[in-house]
Amino acid sequence: MTERANLFGALFDRGPAASDGEAWLQAMLDTEAALARALERASVVPAGSGAAVSTAASVENVSNEALAAAAAATGNPVPELVRMLTERVPVDARVAVHRGATSQDIIDTAAMLIARDVTGAVLANLAAAADSAARLAGQHARTVMAGRTLLQQAVPVTFGLVAAGWLTALDEASAGLARVRATRLAVQFGGAAGTLAGLGDAGPTVAKLLAEELGLAVPVMPWHTNRLRIVELAAALAGTCAALGKIARDVTLLAQTEVAEVREGASGGSSTMPHKQNPVASIVILGCAKRAPGLLATLAAAAEQELQRAAGAWHAEWEPLSDLLRLTGSATSWAAEMLAGLQVDPAQMRANLDAAGGLPLAENAAAMLAPALGRLAAHDLVSRAAAHATSNNVPLADALFADPETAAALGSARIGRAELADALTPESYLGATAEFIRRALAAHAGADTTESHGSDLGSPHALAVVSHAGV
Repeated sequence: MTERANLFGALFDRGPAASDGEAWLQAMLDTEAALARALERASVVPAGSGAAVSTAASVENVSNEALAAAAAATGNPVPELVRMLTERVPVDARVAVHRGATSQDIIDTAAMLIARDVTGAVLANLAAAADSAARLAGQHARTVMAGRTLLQQAVPVTFGLVAAGWLTALDEASAGLARVRATRLAVQFGGAAGTLAGLGDAGPTVAKLLAEELGLAVPVMPWHTNRLRIVELAAALAGTCAALGKIARDVTLLAQTEVAEVREGASGGSSTMPHKQNPVASIVILGCAKRAPGLLATLAAAAEQELQRAAGAWHAEWEPLSDLLRLTGSATSWAAEMLAGLQVDPAQMRANLDAAGGLPLAENAAAMLAPALGRLAAHDLVSRAAAHATSNNVPLADALFADPETAAALGSARIGRAELADALTPESYLGATAEFIRRALAAHAGADTTESHGSDLGSPHALAVVSHAGV
């Protein structure tokens, strides 16, 4: 049978992160080779055995078709892999193949190796995406736009604040994934039932040496049916997808024809509509991210594993974990490219905000009237004026002065048209926007961002970070 290309691979297998069948096979072979070397270092097998097994542990020496067929008979591909590998090893070194191990040791350790490789690529993509978000936050710290809640214009924000929110989420996702990668990816080596009885007193030593050979952590004990490592890894990956999905959703909304405040640098077309400029990267990121919660749920459900070896739950992990690693890798690859090329239209942002006729500043107008009328009464008056402005398509300022009661209240509060115009200017109602952007940029740069009212934000280092970013 000729090999067929994966039609969706360019979308969902994007980037250097690999968790496919070949990656699993290589990781299992690497584990078997490392085990042989560890056994030799522990003087359990003859000298030279480790090198002999390592030489034979090549994907060229293994038939994928035979492994797949044998897996149907044994429940996993390791027994047939061990047989194939043993046949390739000189007779005097065969004692080092799979010595003391069980199938789960090989597959679980392979999963840790794949996770380490994939998360390394994911973290690199996240770093690139975060740097682009930081650049956008700095460049557009003063680019005023409509803040939107429940998909309706709310109060003014800046696009820099939006990008700073993306940046913080990316940095937090990266920190969580980096922690899992550094501390929770551990070797699995427990033998038949987690006792390493097949190696006698040498078992713990071999486990430690195996971890050294592979560069993985040494667990307190085998974790055959303690699946918290898998759940924590899956949660970190799903959290990363959540952060990316939020960014992608924002971009798709802001790129709508009627909004047109941002657009992707490399938009895609349609099979029937020549005019379409679709935000392809964001769409595919969402396609990846939407699948992550279900995969996380499957892995969390599979964590309930009975006694010393699970009947089915362990097996249920392999493909969901592979898919979650693959999709997260693809989503971060798309995100890094999309944010690097994202185009922002400040003029359109301002036009959309101005088209609301001052309504997004209604809260500020009510705050001006509150000292004279009380907060609730001021809110009700401005709310009535806002409804009049919307119904009659007039600016909020005109509606406020057109209402006799509100006009009188404005007069008693000594608020004329000039003062009201200032209050209805978007730049006058941005609150702590600049400070939040500074905090996000400083945190990204590794500065001390103590949360005590931002007192550290006046430090030379923090100011240098912000100045460099263009805030």
